[in-house]
Amino acid sequence: MGFTSIWHWIIVLAVVLILFARPGKISGIMGDFGKGLRNFRQGMRDENAAASDDEEEVEVIEAEPVVKKKAPAKKKAAKKKAVAKKAKKKAAKKAAKKS
Repeated sequence: MGFTSIWHWIIVLAVVLILFARPGKISGIMGDFGKGLRNFRQGMRDENAAASDDEEEVEVIEAEPVVKKKAPAKKKAAKKKAVAKKAKKKAAKKAAKKS
């Protein structure tokens, strides 16, 4: 029961004849498929539009954008500490040089 069975060859021949029987057959099949898909989408869109017409209108309230406030106090405090440490180190070096 390999691929050499007569039934396998008949099925392959049938598929080949369906697809390549005349020029433009594949593009025709794909065109029909595209038209069907387009009609399906259009039908779904029409159905959704009809459903939304039946519902009452709802007021949409847009939220205001949230503005993050900076925390300058933390940054300034950290900067002051760093400056104070540097000042202490400089003072300690000067005192060490004088001694």
